[in-house]
Amino acid sequence: MTQRLVAGVDTSTQSTKVLVCDADTGAVVREGRAGHPDATEVDPAHWWRAFGEATRDGLLDGVAAIGVGGQQHGMVLLDEAGDVVRDALLWNDTRSAGAATDLIAELPGGAAAWAAATGLVPVASFTVTKLRWVAEHEPANAARAASVLLPHDWITHLLRADRSGGPTTDRGDASGTGYWSPESGTYQPELLRLAFGRDLAVPRVAGPAEAVGETVAGALLAPGTGDNMAAALGLGLRPGDVVVSLGTSGTVFGVSERPVTDTSGTVAGFADATGRHLPLVATLNAARVLSAAAALLGVDLSTLDELARSAAPGAGGLTLLPYLDGERTPNLPDARGLLNGLTRGNATPANLARAAVEGMLCGLADGIDAVRTLGVPVERVLLIGGAAASAAVREVAPALFGVPVAVPDPGEYVALGAARQAAWVLDGGAEAPAWQVPGTATGTQAVAESPAQTRKVYADVRDRAQALLR
Repeated sequence: MTQRLVAGVDTSTQSTKVLVCDADTGAVVREGRAGHPDATEVDPAHWWRAFGEATRDGLLDGVAAIGVGGQQHGMVLLDEAGDVVRDALLWNDTRSAGAATDLIAELPGGAAAWAAATGLVPVASFTVTKLRWVAEHEPANAARAASVLLPHDWITHLLRADRSGGPTTDRGDASGTGYWSPESGTYQPELLRLAFGRDLAVPRVAGPAEAVGETVAGALLAPGTGDNMAAALGLGLRPGDVVVSLGTSGTVFGVSERPVTDTSGTVAGFADATGRHLPLVATLNAARVLSAAAALLGVDLSTLDELARSAAPGAGGLTLLPYLDGERTPNLPDARGLLNGLTRGNATPANLARAAVEGMLCGLADGIDAVRTLGVPVERVLLIGGAAASAAVREVAPALFGVPVAVPDPGEYVALGAARQAAWVLDGGAEAPAWQVPGTATGTQAVAESPAQTRKVYADVRDRAQALLR
């Protein structure tokens, strides 16, 4: 039997990763990657260049279907000719924080009305606030703009051999714009007009397993989705599983059968890539907290890990509020980091390393509590992302999270989810194919729950961190 191949693309903040997988088993056959500029606004041409570099030397030979997962919220403005108007503003660009505050105030009913209409309360990350910023600060660019896409929409559209049908998106990525409703499954044009001052063309929302075109080579194009939705698909999330991802940003998300509304804005009521919902909490500061602490101490990450593990839980009373790049949750875009409780007795490299690990994880623990409060079951945590490789993180997480933690084998789960979606499109079936991801089975690589006394110490750590926000 001839092996059927599918490809999944992750066009993320930092790089493009491409996995070529067996459509029936999910086994990775080939892979490639290329970097992106390290910035909060980027010419989308860099993403297309990176895709070309990542797929050179015949990486996509024999591929029958392709799916694209992309960083959420990025604003790609196009003119009437389909040309990019300005560099894309990415999710981690916080210049539109004031616009978010204004938009909440301008909609009758405020935050509650936004949450009811879109599942979101505006913050600087979302596309809708970036549109307002451009309308206010760059009127010439705003006048040129004819349509707005998200990063994955733009790459998918460029992959089409026939672009006459116009761009498409999916419900997962559309749910992060601030002008689409996960509950009704429709755009909210009045909110887009409120933000931008006039209408803009938006991509059609395709079904979860709908083929949206073909490449020049004849491969089917899957609808693609946002990065968190693709990761959920790649991991095969089931009810009761909650993912904590520790990458550039930190995220907490789980599967829900119903839409979730949080008027505080802590939990974003996203849709997922399967027809269900994906309540999510995001923080701006995750793995980079550890790299910043390592740089401060003049050590590499492995040494930081050793230092953190050598210190006692609670870091001797030292608490790090790790808002090094501002923060999204809580919504404090202009915040800065704070080291509290420093004494001569606890001023050691080991305690600082421990405080960095604990501080980073405290924000994610609050996120778990937030989704649980909205009725999302939390039976175990799947810990992924670059910082999940840290032994200190894996030891501290169960005590702070209060549930068992499983650590899936390291992998590119966004690209894997996009590939799984491509296999779903290729099969034309009712459900995505069942791919087994090593390390996600019950009990596999499970990290033992910490003793009650250690958990009490971490309850005190969380209390100290919360006190710094008052």
